[in-house]
Amino acid sequence: MHYEVKGEILGFVNTKQVDINEIDELFYTMSDVHNDGISFTLVNPYLLREYSFDIPSKTKELLNINADSKISVYNILLIQKPLEKSTINFLAPIILNHDDNTLAQIVLEPKQNPDFGMAESIESFRKK
Repeated sequence: MHYEVKGEILGFVNTKQVDINEIDELFYTMSDVHNDGISFTLVNPYLLREYSFDIPSKTKELLNINADSKISVYNILLIQKPLEKSTINFLAPIILNHDDNTLAQIVLEPKQNPDFGMAESIESFRKK
């Protein structure tokens, strides 16, 4: 499914339209529609941890989010070898509004979200 990028994805200012595809219930891919060389692996954070934050009103406006909007939240996974060393950025979530196929990345304030890191190892979430 195509999504229009509102604002920008950090470091990828020219990425304006992406496809999001499910790999399984935890992992997704996000690919630039116009540049085959740009692709991200995303994770569904809610399958890993308690994850809640306030979406800034500016982002709600940008994505036309209201109380009835169908939204999803994902985080970018930086793939490493071995896979267990891969890291998740919980401080810069991707917000999708499925109602109008738009998305934006927000940056959370670390002091207001001390439980979330920028490079948390995926192995730290394995069930013991």
